[in-house]
Amino acid sequence: MACQAEPVAPESVYHLKVLRKETPLKLKHEAELFKAAMVAGVRYAEQRGVVEFEPTDSASEKLLYLYRLLVHDQLIQPLPEEQVAEKSMRHKLALWYAKQLPKDHPLLKA
Repeated sequence: MACQAEPVAPESVYHLKVLRKETPLKLKHEAELFKAAMVAGVRYAEQRGVVEFEPTDSASEKLLYLYRLLVHDQLIQPLPEEQVAEKSMRHKLALWYAKQLPKDHPLLKA
């Protein structure tokens, strides 16, 4: 008994290909969102009890730890390992924080 798949309309296949090639979501106030995301991320990690950041910890160390923690907790989608860089992790954290804000928040206004 052969299994037959339903035919897929060419438009929907094209649509999927276009969606995959979309550019990353642009955030007008990404720097401010990132700063707020770092504060919220540090608070989240410390309240969860998995880490206690020291004042001597660099922002880069905190960023990498928070990125890995949020991926582990499945709160953000992981980047391909070759794309894990400070700029892309900053963007991911800013997006994570932006999604938690109300729609009318000043940082989300264009």
